[in-house]
Amino acid sequence: MKFRAICSDIDGTLLNKDRQLSQRTIYTFKQLNKNVPVILASSRMPSAMRHLQQELDILHHPLICFNGGYVIQFEEGKTEAIQLDSVQIPAAVCQSIYDFANGTNIHISLYEQDNWYAPAADYWADREERITKVSPKIAVLLPILERWHQTKTGAHKVMCMGPADEINALHQELAKNFADQVHAYRSKDTYLELAPRSISKATTLELLLKERFDIGMHEVMAFGDNYNDIDMLQAVGMGIAVGNARDEVKAVAKEITLPSIEDGVAVAIERYWK
Repeated sequence: MKFRAICSDIDGTLLNKDRQLSQRTIYTFKQLNKNVPVILASSRMPSAMRHLQQELDILHHPLICFNGGYVIQFEEGKTEAIQLDSVQIPAAVCQSIYDFANGTNIHISLYEQDNWYAPAADYWADREERITKVSPKIAVLLPILERWHQTKTGAHKVMCMGPADEINALHQELAKNFADQVHAYRSKDTYLELAPRSISKATTLELLLKERFDIGMHEVMAFGDNYNDIDMLQAVGMGIAVGNARDEVKAVAKEITLPSIEDGVAVAIERYWK
């Protein structure tokens, strides 16, 4: 089978132990034909992905941000992105999450396009800043929520970080009352990432490839490691899990490559794209 596109998750999949791209990964991607769509799909915001695109020499390809909630592409030489798709969590749902977390130790961050709003430069914000190499805008969140109510918009992502027991309680609350409106991804015990229910990496990738490239999902090789990658790996022609992926992800993958810290994505690409 000849594959015509590549799509990869970032954290836990593409990066090494230092949360960076290895030289082998960079070299392998740069050997690909520049016309082959190489799409990064992540829960990250655009500016937390652009520096990785630059290192891989794929700045001209689309980005699937916020697990599919925001899709953009930069034309060569342009600094403003073209918005290809945008789906948001309604302001009312964001407000309910904020209200539930009020009085707890849960840190709520709101994401809108390429803006990250954090209530304080605390432990959680500092940690996320180190991981993504993007700085938050420290802001009181209530006025932002009020603006979203007025404009009938919302968040592309809500990030909830805090003690595992409180995150678990929030997860249960969302499953009980908002399961039809948000996807709740538990990337670790202390993290809960929320995305609009109507989208996923899989649905967004399929739409993007069909409209922009006339490529079918059966012609795609995709890589992932976590729960939010499962649909994508199932939907493409060759869904590959890295060796450190969760067991549920490995169970649906057509192949398992080496762990991310051993350049698993690069190894698989070298094998199939000779």
